[in-house]
Amino acid sequence: MQTIKFGALPESTRQMTESLRTLKTNIQFCGDDVKTILFTSAAPNEGKSTCVFNLARSLTESDKKVVLIDADMRKSVFISKYKAKVVGQGQILGLSHYLSGQKKLDEVLYDTTTPELNIIFAGPSVPNPTEILSNHYFDDLMAYCRENYDYVLIDCPPMGAAIDAAVIGPKVDGAVLIVAQGQMPTRAVIDAKTQLENSGVRILGAVLSKAKVRYSGYGKYYGSYYGGYYGSYYGNYYGNDEERSSEGNVAPLRDRDNKDRDSKDRDGRDRDRDKRQKR
Repeated sequence: MQTIKFGALPESTRQMTESLRTLKTNIQFCGDDVKTILFTSAAPNEGKSTCVFNLARSLTESDKKVVLIDADMRKSVFISKYKAKVVGQGQILGLSHYLSGQKKLDEVLYDTTTPELNIIFAGPSVPNPTEILSNHYFDDLMAYCRENYDYVLIDCPPMGAAIDAAVIGPKVDGAVLIVAQGQMPTRAVIDAKTQLENSGVRILGAVLSKAKVRYSGYGKYYGSYYGGYYGSYYGNYYGNDEERSSEGNVAPLRDRDNKDRDSKDRDGRDRDRDKRQKR
């Protein structure tokens, strides 16, 4: 098995790392019977391939053996985007070579410089990707991957551009829909989901990509969020009943307790005085 080296890997920010950890955990909690997962989107440029590639790398950090299959035989971006090259010399072969019967599986399956991560590239564009995805070669590939990997991640073309994901759907354990924030109409996302459901695949969930986050880091994000939320909620709630300090905050608890005791003492003295007067 030849080895692929990537010349341009994305830098992981703290926010990205935490998001990938959450996604990885959610997938693992789908059950140990979920091993083969397809990823698709409603339209191109929703961050699907980036999400799949980073998730594959993240899973290997949990000692999982992963194979990433680029099934977009129409317009793949993996080789150019990540500047993939064979270590040493050689042409990069791909899925279209294997599914068309030109190459064997071990000729298109590559090791990578990321431990425990193997990859199958899409290969050259073909005029009939939907047709060759339906042949027995793809079934043989799925059977092999199930036996040899903990997770099989399949990057499929967008649902709005091709029906390839719907063809692959019945052959995998689940599907994840990638949705870019504010990019596609709700109707388009619902249509993509419906197409997947009609194929019979189990939809595991959706990933919101390209999300706009106002603050980065726990300190700023949680500090602002919880400070604003609790400050507003409890401030308004207590505002009508509790006494305020000069700075506008709720008065210290011990001061309120002292005032409560003083009030009770006065009430008790008033009751004793009333009893004496009645006598």
